Amino acid sequence: MNTPICDFVENYIKKSPLRLHMPGHKGVSFLGSENRDITEIDGADSLYEAKGIISESEKNASLLFDCPTFYSTEGSSLCIRAMLYLAMLYAKDQNKAPLIAAARNAHKVFLSAAALLRFDIDWIYPSDNDSYLSCTIREDELESYFSAANPKPAAVYVTSPDYLGNTADIAALSRVCHRHGALLIVDNAHGAYLKFLQASHHPIDLGADLVCDSAHKTLPVLTGGAYLHVSANAPSFFNTSVKSALGLFGSTSPSYLILQSLDLANRYMADGYKERLAAFADSAEKLKASLKQNGFNFLGNEPLKITIDAKDYGYSGNNLACELMARNIIPEFYDPDFAVLMLTPDVGEDGLKALQAALLSIDKKETIQKKSPVITKPEKVMGVADAVFAASEELFVKDCLGRVLSQASVSCPPAVPIVVCGELIDKNAIECMEYYGIEKCVVVK
Repeated sequence: MNTPICDFVENYIKKSPLRLHMPGHKGVSFLGSENRDITEIDGADSLYEAKGIISESEKNASLLFDCPTFYSTEGSSLCIRAMLYLAMLYAKDQNKAPLIAAARNAHKVFLSAAALLRFDIDWIYPSDNDSYLSCTIREDELESYFSAANPKPAAVYVTSPDYLGNTADIAALSRVCHRHGALLIVDNAHGAYLKFLQASHHPIDLGADLVCDSAHKTLPVLTGGAYLHVSANAPSFFNTSVKSALGLFGSTSPSYLILQSLDLANRYMADGYKERLAAFADSAEKLKASLKQNGFNFLGNEPLKITIDAKDYGYSGNNLACELMARNIIPEFYDPDFAVLMLTPDVGEDGLKALQAALLSIDKKETIQKKSPVITKPEKVMGVADAVFAASEELFVKDCLGRVLSQASVSCPPAVPIVVCGELIDKNAIECMEYYGIEKCVVVK
């Protein structure tokens, strides 16, 4: 598979031109990658009006994912905003209310999009879950929601896989959505590689209408590289509107380093990646089985994520992560309950052996019986946009009882709010935030 963006930049470097254009480093090496860092000069194309090398590269990605695929150099965050904008266009086209139903573990960018686009949200809670980071909605739960909903939403938004490695039954959820005339939008930020399993588990192949992938999370792509996928069954105007949707929220100075990374990843995926992934996923599964025999338990069913139930092994997630870091193993995420490790084939067999040795060198202790607090459904006092744009102040969590949250009080990772903008902070919310180490909140004055 060709790499038109990379080829253009290589040829440009060989010419050794006098760079009287942005960026200001002029190709002089400071970090080491400056000579490859260009802007929208003649021939380099323009991301949101792509007709040349970027368009050609996106067509390569579209062939790999079997659907129209578009690049983002600002991660899935940009794609999420664009997808929700498209959902609002769909709502107007169908004379539907500006309403989206969402699984409660949505990324905080979903809230910023709600504030900017001023759509309403119906939160869907699962019947059971292991953490506020999980919200795996079942088919019957979504059907029950639609049966009671008035008005019905223009779209349903779910996160799959979630941060702990749980995946939803996208095929079943899509059938429910389409029976009720709603789009299914999937934040698949952690699952770009799912397309390349022996049997694809990518949401776009399972019936979702709009899907975003953070390519940089699970593929060899620089941080910020992402995809927005449009289903062949989605409304036809999406394909002509998607670039405008991305451009509405995106920078007019996209990173050409990230674009080259996305471009080169196409060749990586086209050249035996599926076989390499299958072999590595098998090794990862054998590693999990071996660790289970030695007392470890895991959450989730995502092939390339290891979510350790730390308390079951006698540690908090924080302490287990410290044990790993002391052995030069750096986890993706940890909290009082879990330690999350993200794998890719580039970890290699030696990496898996190093991980196994590190984990097995940690002595198992008596199981910690203390459970994490159960998060109740907070009371909605204001709309998201009204809360976000209200005059606000920052207070310590202990002083927030009875106040209304203005800004999503959570860092990234995991970027999943416990209380969302416009909701009342009650005793349960304070207990949960203190448990997860959130010290301050921005509340409505």
